[in-house]
Amino acid sequence: MKSTLRKVSLILTLLASSMLTSQAAKPWDNGRLRVSDNNRYLVFENGEPFFWLGNTSWLMPERLNRDDVEFYLTKEKENGYNVEQVQVLCSTPTYNIYGRAGNRHDFDFTKESTDDVYGYWEHLDYIVEFAESQGIYIAMDVIWGSQLGRMDEQKAANLGKFIGERYAKYPNIIWMIGGDIMGNKKPEVWDAMARAIKKADSIHMMTFHPRGRTTSAWWFNDREWMDFNMFQSGHRRYGQRNGDGDYTIKDDTEEDNWRYVEMSLEKKPIKPIIDGEPSYEDIPQGLHDGTQPRWQDYDVRRYAYWAVFAGCFGHTYGHNSIMQFMRPGILPSFFAEKPWWDALNDPGYKQMKYLKALMLSVPFTEGDNDQSIITSKNGEKYDRIIATRGNDYMFIYNYTGHDMTIDMTKISGKKKDIWLMNPRNGEMKYLGEIDKNKHTLTFSEQGSTGQDMVVIITDSSKKYFAKDQKNIIR
Repeated sequence: MKSTLRKVSLILTLLASSMLTSQAAKPWDNGRLRVSDNNRYLVFENGEPFFWLGNTSWLMPERLNRDDVEFYLTKEKENGYNVEQVQVLCSTPTYNIYGRAGNRHDFDFTKESTDDVYGYWEHLDYIVEFAESQGIYIAMDVIWGSQLGRMDEQKAANLGKFIGERYAKYPNIIWMIGGDIMGNKKPEVWDAMARAIKKADSIHMMTFHPRGRTTSAWWFNDREWMDFNMFQSGHRRYGQRNGDGDYTIKDDTEEDNWRYVEMSLEKKPIKPIIDGEPSYEDIPQGLHDGTQPRWQDYDVRRYAYWAVFAGCFGHTYGHNSIMQFMRPGILPSFFAEKPWWDALNDPGYKQMKYLKALMLSVPFTEGDNDQSIITSKNGEKYDRIIATRGNDYMFIYNYTGHDMTIDMTKISGKKKDIWLMNPRNGEMKYLGEIDKNKHTLTFSEQGSTGQDMVVIITDSSKKYFAKDQKNIIR
């Protein structure tokens, strides 16, 4: 009897928790997403800022069942992620874990779903709906670029019409055209798909996911369907070419993802920009040689802070095992080893939320990158110090702990408050109040990998942070 009562109590608790989750405020309660008035960020209709903290969950529709989806997206919410980048179709045909196909070779979507079959698209519906209950956006990469040769303009339009009409009703959709491909490969096909989606769904935002070390701004910045640009900075280390013959960047700049921000923002009209695929945690540097070193948590932190402080409106994290949902019995890609559920405990995965909390602590959509804040000599490669500021705050990311001199006049206030934030755990340390024009910070562990830090400086009259604040997440 007691066992039965415990079970009933547990069921009622779970039901109550589910009802609270469904009733909790969701991001889109602020209205749909739009581009900010300064054309640099995404905000909601009511003006509230949106910080994109994404994850590359590419194979979620194909490899996760319903229970897995619920477990994974619940963990994503707990760790601050609010956008899941998924491949909707990655092959022809694409099958999910239930053995259901999502597309035919002729791209005829008039016969896809029936009311009595839990097919490919019904499973994707479930993913979208559960993500909605968690306040998470699904960024749908409609079809991977490897399938471009199978499509013409009409097939692309068929797919765009079908998927646009099916998902226009959901509040948590973001569209991604492309899929790890150069934008000069049959651009007319991507245009046809994008315009078909937009005809069916004029509400949701759209971008193009390009090939590594390129930005969509080079090809599609002038398109009427392009709401914001995306670049892919991964997955090469400095000087690592791996035989790529179509590089469009200078030698030995492969890891400088801040350069893609600058290149994208040079285009007119200016559009918001994001790093949609940096180097992944626990993936071999260069991807194709399992004997190479693997990217670590300090690498993914550097990519994140460099990108955001350079002017991105958010950031997308990636993990080798999570992006392909590696598990026993699956042939791994890129030498993945651990199950995806174990990867949810990796340090880089858990550290991204501190960047999101930092940016949302201030009116970051009014800010911009400003390297003139650093008046001492700046370094190159890993010694690059990067800064962003608004009218009354500035943040500086120092990856290798080199001494630096800061121009305090770049923000308002006769007096300034200064903190150090540890991006590994979010811990904050108040350093005091400063009333001089320039200030030099000296660090004890110069050049140390994994000793990166964020300097926070604000106008003393502002109360973005408390002097006794111990963590960026309150």
